[in-house]
Amino acid sequence: MKKVIVTGGAGFIGSNLVKYLLKKKYFVINIDKLSYSANPYNLKNLYKNKNYTFFKVDLNNKKKIVKLLKRYKPEGIFNLAAETHVDRSIDEPKNFIFSNILGTYNLLESIVSYKKKIKLIHVSTDEVYGDLIKGRSNEKYPYNPSSPYSSSKASADHLIKAYVRTYKIQAVISNCCNNYGPNQFPEKLIPKLIFNIINNKPLPIYAKGKNSREWMHVKDHCEALLLIYLKGKIGESYNIGSGTNLKNIDLAKKLIKIAKKKSLKIHKRTKIKFVKDRPGHDFRYALNNKKILSKLGWKTKIPLYFGLSQTFDWYMNNKAFFNSVSKRHYINRLGLKK
Repeated sequence: MKKVIVTGGAGFIGSNLVKYLLKKKYFVINIDKLSYSANPYNLKNLYKNKNYTFFKVDLNNKKKIVKLLKRYKPEGIFNLAAETHVDRSIDEPKNFIFSNILGTYNLLESIVSYKKKIKLIHVSTDEVYGDLIKGRSNEKYPYNPSSPYSSSKASADHLIKAYVRTYKIQAVISNCCNNYGPNQFPEKLIPKLIFNIINNKPLPIYAKGKNSREWMHVKDHCEALLLIYLKGKIGESYNIGSGTNLKNIDLAKKLIKIAKKKSLKIHKRTKIKFVKDRPGHDFRYALNNKKILSKLGWKTKIPLYFGLSQTFDWYMNNKAFFNSVSKRHYINRLGLKK
């Protein structure tokens, strides 16, 4: 049985990837430092699986990472350990530098110290390309990050590429669009809107809601990551995009429509409320995904409306998920302190 490490496997995308890899008959070693956005709820019942093990370890602890590499001898690493919330990065950039840049550096140094063949899939973001008013960014598009978050991810990408060239490590970078689906931390837009709809609260939308994002179901993302691991070319980057863009205001309207179809009573307080915009807010992200389609034969399978409806059902059926997270982490607005 092939062994792989997933870093950040207690988070949203990480926990979904762990479950997906287990279904694909991999032995999964989950490494997570269990920061505020990690959630044991995401991993419930996995501890009974004989092909799964978990270690609470920070990527900045090189000694422990090397020890785990020598102990388990994995063939691959999926690196999803990162701070991800843009608003939070505006308030506390230091945490993003420490986790996203230094954490990646220490993981790379651990791989170099390990001295054995191992393939690293480093999970990045479409935000490294910055604001895109028109068109779609391909893998050769220049990096132009706007926030401390996207800058930290861009820095990590550059480190990966440097280590591939200088130290000959085997690494591939994926740049993905916005994900949604089960287990997403409620500070993010879609679960926050669903939570507010369920709890009869206003739906906060930045500025006039015209900012556009590309959306993809996390299950589609997990399938792409495994394909990149199996067939991705060392030293290359692959955009993982759905090609489906939506303005934030239209996303909110779509979720209200879905709630009504599920016969949820929409309270008169539950309506779109425009709030002060995020500093340095990028207007639009959009990926060109032709490379992964032509080279690896991947494309999304889950249509947006169906995926959103399915996601709404998950949150309705897992209301305890919201209770498993301290409300102080997602109720109050962030990103306006400075």
